[in-house]
Amino acid sequence: MTNTVDSGPAVFLGVRHHSPACARLVSRAIETLRPAYVLVEGPADMNDRLDELLLGHRLPVAVFSHYRDETRVATSWAPLCDYSPEWIALRDGRAAGADVRFIDLPAWHPAFAERTDRQTNRYADAEARYTEATRRLCARFAVDSVDALWDGLFEVAEPGAGAEPDDPDGLRARLDAYFELVRGDAEADPGDRAREEYMASWVRAAVAHAGGRPVLVVTGGFHQPALRALSYPDGGHDDGADGAADWPEVPAPPDGALGGSFLVPYSFRQLDAFSGYQSGMPSPGYYQQLWEGGPDAAAQGLLRSVAERLRARRIPVSTADLIAARGLAQGLALMRGHPHETRVDVLDGLAGALISDDLEEPLPWTGRGTLGAGAHPVVVEMVAACAGETEGRLHPDTPVPPLVHDVAEQLARLGLADADTPVTFDLTDPVGLTRSRVLHRLRVLGVPGFTRVSGPSDGADPVFTERWEPGPASGREAALIEAGAYGARLDEAASVMLGERARAAGTAAGPLAGLLFDAVLCGVGPLCDDLLDALAKQVGQVPELGPLGEVLGAALGLWRHDRVFGVARGRLLGSVVAGAADRVFWLAEGLHGGPGVDFARLRAMAAARDALLHAPELLSVTREAAAEAASRIARDRRAPADLRGAAFGMRWALGVPDDPATAVQSLAAGAVDTLGDWLAGLFALAREEVAAGATAGVPAGATAAGEVAGAADADVGGAPLIDVLDGIVAAMAEDDFLTGLPALRQAFAFFPPRERERIAERLLQRRGKHGSARSLLRTTADPLQLARARALEENVARLLDRHGLGAVR
Repeated sequence: MTNTVDSGPAVFLGVRHHSPACARLVSRAIETLRPAYVLVEGPADMNDRLDELLLGHRLPVAVFSHYRDETRVATSWAPLCDYSPEWIALRDGRAAGADVRFIDLPAWHPAFAERTDRQTNRYADAEARYTEATRRLCARFAVDSVDALWDGLFEVAEPGAGAEPDDPDGLRARLDAYFELVRGDAEADPGDRAREEYMASWVRAAVAHAGGRPVLVVTGGFHQPALRALSYPDGGHDDGADGAADWPEVPAPPDGALGGSFLVPYSFRQLDAFSGYQSGMPSPGYYQQLWEGGPDAAAQGLLRSVAERLRARRIPVSTADLIAARGLAQGLALMRGHPHETRVDVLDGLAGALISDDLEEPLPWTGRGTLGAGAHPVVVEMVAACAGETEGRLHPDTPVPPLVHDVAEQLARLGLADADTPVTFDLTDPVGLTRSRVLHRLRVLGVPGFTRVSGPSDGADPVFTERWEPGPASGREAALIEAGAYGARLDEAASVMLGERARAAGTAAGPLAGLLFDAVLCGVGPLCDDLLDALAKQVGQVPELGPLGEVLGAALGLWRHDRVFGVARGRLLGSVVAGAADRVFWLAEGLHGGPGVDFARLRAMAAARDALLHAPELLSVTREAAAEAASRIARDRRAPADLRGAAFGMRWALGVPDDPATAVQSLAAGAVDTLGDWLAGLFALAREEVAAGATAGVPAGATAAGEVAGAADADVGGAPLIDVLDGIVAAMAEDDFLTGLPALRQAFAFFPPRERERIAERLLQRRGKHGSARSLLRTTADPLQLARARALEENVARLLDRHGLGAVR
């Protein structure tokens, strides 16, 4: 093969990942060159398993790589489909008798560390990271996106300048020029530099071993210029005559780290850029047709596929619409100088013919990224038609992680392997609990197949059955293989996954609460103990009071009431309760803020109260110390009113009450607008104490009014609290009443209906009225609206009187 650029034995083909044009170029180069070695950008630690990769899978498949140590977790995928240049290099190179090798660093290597934070695919296009050149090219050729630019330059282009006998359409010359321009003078980042130096060492070794025969190097085009320079650092060309060089060493994970690679099934949906894939070409269904039948067949196939999808969803598409779309696409191709219709030409033609509405966002193929919320339904179906529905399948002889076999054995043993109808488990039965735990472990690992539709929501929930519904198994095999990175057994993998979630959550209490219950639902044994121990340390650093209350409430409920999962009164769960309760008091004291009720904050205080009352042996803070802290909070005028009320209620609930009536009177005298907030805090913590006198000392057969009198006397040493509140509200100015009414109603919502009725009875009795308290609570309209209407009427009456029109009323 004549090569005007690579005059030495190494021939460098720069490609775009998942490009049919590049795949054809690679196939033609192998046929012409008959190389001794074909070197491919890919994980070198897979070289001993290339036979496994070439077993005869139904593509697409991907090499899934994983790595885990104490500080970092990394996963990545290297997908391969029928028209991936890397796949053609592997398949055709092996068929031509070449020695085929992957030459890139393993995916776990620190060279990928920065990328795996942003991109999970090895083949994430480098030109997307060095965009200035492609931006200028798009502007020069008047296209919206790199994908449209690429199609026009390479996928449907006619032979042009640079054509040679071994490059009849000039494709290689154009690719070289394109990637030289993209790379330009841009300085590669440290990760790219490390990878390129490593790949160049493979090239030098292959040339040395080739005995003068050609070596074909297939890598992402961005790396091609650097590889050419690094492979021949002195500007010359080593023909291998001086003897064979050693092959580069394949790095191994450091001691204590776990890493490896497995093949997984992939799908066109995962491969599609519009679904979030970060490399290569979008719309894999279209490019599969382009690979198989050429640009004209792909354009017609795309038009037909869109029509079929729209009609299947009862979106009207007439023959006239399709004729108009085809005409528009052909016209756009001519206007844009394309010898054949490109993907964008067809999509623009379809959009012009089928969409008459104003669009709220640009058409997705004018850029990259996922479809936005509210995308037009025709656009959604067009994108889906471009993607296709092909799913890969591994050859039956493909090795899989031990976890796959462990899960298959457990599902079969428990009668869940072939379940096609909903299943219900009795959690009090050991077999039912075991089946539940297996499905929960699969759930936390993200393995599809079953969906939980009912069951206990926390440890205190008196629900002892659980119902699961089987769902589509699509993606289950791939998810199980990927989950194998976390462990060889299902319980181990679930525990490690929960541990990763705990580390990712850090001190964010919201995720920790769900994590705690998930750990209990999974029942992962000794490994769960490690997780609970870590959680106990993390809750001691949570910075927000409200979310911390969720963790404390969940842990305390399980510690007190669990009768199913076997964690009640557990030492490690108790340490979570202790750490969270101590942290609640630390955060509450010194918290300052303005008006308003924070219900999450009140729930946290209530959870701390319950811990003091029902699990005092777990806590380092005593009742006396808690009551003193509550007293300081209650007196702190800079603290939010609801928190001060909650602190007051805390003391009452702990049996060291102050006089609530006096406190309410003092509060009303200073800031009546926060009275409702203060009461909300009080009732959240001490509602039962406020209503404690409801039946105290009332003889059997006592009237409701008599019971109410007892309830209203639930005071501590002073006037009855309800009476004091009634007096304060009655004395409010109209404007103050309207301002405070929403918060007051919110506060009394803490009482259940029966207790509110008793309070209403008491108020009727105070006024010497007779009637139904229940009807008083069931107004025909919103009480706030009634109050505002009354105020409006009084304002109108005063206005009429001021102008001497009162008699007219």
